[in-house]
Amino acid sequence: MSQKPPPKKFTKTPINGTKFTLLVSSAKGGVGKSTVAVNLAFAMQNLGLKIGILDADVYGPSLPRLLNLKEKPNTENGKEIIPINKYDAQCMSMGFLVDEQTPMIWRGPMVISAIKTMTQKVLWKNLDIIVIDMPPGTGDTQLTFAQEVKIDGAIIVSTPQELALLDVRRGIQMFDKTGVKIFGLIDNMSFFKGDDGKEYKIFGESGVQKTAEEYNKDFLGSIPLSQDLRGSADKGDPLTHSDPKHEVSIIFEKIAKKIKETNLI
Repeated sequence: MSQKPPPKKFTKTPINGTKFTLLVSSAKGGVGKSTVAVNLAFAMQNLGLKIGILDADVYGPSLPRLLNLKEKPNTENGKEIIPINKYDAQCMSMGFLVDEQTPMIWRGPMVISAIKTMTQKVLWKNLDIIVIDMPPGTGDTQLTFAQEVKIDGAIIVSTPQELALLDVRRGIQMFDKTGVKIFGLIDNMSFFKGDDGKEYKIFGESGVQKTAEEYNKDFLGSIPLSQDLRGSADKGDPLTHSDPKHEVSIIFEKIAKKIKETNLI
């Protein structure tokens, strides 16, 4: 009986200029992952860390809108890209290079090439952590990062709705199979607090925490539906930056502290 060949080993390249690389993933679109990623990054900045934010969603970049950035990045020697600085954060997105209304009609190899450019040809400088906002799904972008980029850990964001959690389970298994450590899961849009002070579980209850327990992953916290969080995103000034004492910002700060306490940063 022939033995199975050993699993293929991949040579993973670190992102130069940063000490720690964190993926923020969702596997499912529409769960508020990009807003969570950006606010988590600035919560880490509030802890004294020097941050970078990489928007890796080639087809639907959100960072230009979330940070109200319309300028294009400069280059050094016409070869390497200088990230744009906003609120003392170094930022990069394909959305900086194309018009907001231009659809990215690219096949997989072009997406992979764009990712390699953003991870290998951007002049990130002296970062404590780079937060990478991943696109939804488990396709070319996710596999490229998991197999070719040195990742210190990942966070998975989901709503408690079962439809979203179906994809989250796939995302967990993808990271486990590719050897990417999952720091934990975040329950986003967990509840809405009405004027009466009651919490309304619009998308279900405890689904993310139960999924974390099912796969033996840490549960990092619950973020409520918040008009202030949404409004700050639309204005391009994340809540954790514009109002770090806001009750939602404090939740992000607690999650950021949990990640910082891994002692990897």
